[in-house]
Amino acid sequence: MFQSELSSFRRRLIVARQSGDLYFASLLDRKTIASAFGEATGILDSARIYTTAVTLWVFLSQVLSVDHGCVSAVAKLIHYRCARGLGRCSSKTGMYCIARDKLDESAMHRLVTKVGQDIDDQAPDDWLWLGHRVVTGDGTTITMADTPENQAEYPQQRGQAVGCGFPIMRVVVLFALSTGVVLETAMGKYRGKLTAEVSLFREVDQIIQEDDVFLADRAYSSWFDMARLMSRGAHVVVRKHQLRKSDFRTGIRYGQDDHTIHLDKPSRPDWMSDREYAEYLDFITNREIKIRVDNQGFRTREIIVLTSLLDDRDYSKDDISALFRRRWQAELHLRRLKTIMQMDHLRCKRPHRVRNELRAHMLAYNLIRQVMCDAAMSGKLQPWQVSFKGTMSTLVELLPTLNVISNVDELCEVLFQSFRRQIVGNRPDRYEPRVLKRRAKGYKLMQKPRRDYKPGEA
Repeated sequence: MFQSELSSFRRRLIVARQSGDLYFASLLDRKTIASAFGEATGILDSARIYTTAVTLWVFLSQVLSVDHGCVSAVAKLIHYRCARGLGRCSSKTGMYCIARDKLDESAMHRLVTKVGQDIDDQAPDDWLWLGHRVVTGDGTTITMADTPENQAEYPQQRGQAVGCGFPIMRVVVLFALSTGVVLETAMGKYRGKLTAEVSLFREVDQIIQEDDVFLADRAYSSWFDMARLMSRGAHVVVRKHQLRKSDFRTGIRYGQDDHTIHLDKPSRPDWMSDREYAEYLDFITNREIKIRVDNQGFRTREIIVLTSLLDDRDYSKDDISALFRRRWQAELHLRRLKTIMQMDHLRCKRPHRVRNELRAHMLAYNLIRQVMCDAAMSGKLQPWQVSFKGTMSTLVELLPTLNVISNVDELCEVLFQSFRRQIVGNRPDRYEPRVLKRRAKGYKLMQKPRRDYKPGEA
């Protein structure tokens, strides 16, 4: 029998079966959708078939499918309605695409962050790092369909000829280290003023609050970003920027390659107002730690980390070193989103649809993480030990049968046992040379739009 903290999935499943909802309601119920969308549900809830909830559930089935196509998503809805005796809907995808086009962007964003925050709030204390919630973040880029609308809002690289590239969006994602869920995300152009990773990060860093620890690479180690987080009572563990000099003979020394220093406030940057600049302190106090990397195959031999965790008794050098090594989890989470969930290239032909398609991927990612956390708790594991791809593949295949199997407890137990058996291997020092085994096909690169090529020219 499930423990009390694991009953949420079973409860949602029972409610979905009793109400006759689509099987994705066992992951995302109507109440959660209504809470995030609020009055925005009125746009679609008068529809006969594609209400807000149904449109979202079909959207989730689409982003989790193998081909990501609208046809297969609508076919699953037809299968469900026929099995329930509701009468089939049209197999044409037009009505579904129109409904998906009406999903409110702000509500979709709220839904992603609400689901992520709810999952993270339910994490047990032993998943925290020395009693702190750790938030880690990183940036990436995605491409999208090459249409005039997308190109106007998210231009391609300057070096590419017109018609030969794809529009590019820059994305910054903040993850919870303990559960791996998406807590917040920001999107922007790939190039242009205030479009860098750190600029997007400043739009969403309010999620990092008192007593949280922000873990990141050197892109987020500017003096003002650290000072802003520290002013809220949050802590930072970031890699020192390569242009900042270090002298471990100065400051208050705690041991070899471990000391505390004062960092004076730099000159006011152009993007900052005089009033905002005056609100910062004249200096901040940081602890500087040098981590020596002796592992064979690692490119970096030394890493210098800056942190506001100044107490070397509560936070030893080894503790900080082990935590910074886990920063790589952010890279792995992005790889799961882009590679396993196929978010690296989005198909929608208009910018607002692209943004909602990206949010749908992150929502589906959080829902898979929710099931992984339930499975980890039931097996006394950490969430990162459960395979994301294994959980996703198993869940996508078995979820449609949950609404038709009579014994819910037995099927849920089988489902969770399957998740727990797919454990990620512990390979911290595995050597992975950056080489490709599969040879690329010998096609030439596109040098002009496809319509300008003549037969036999390529």
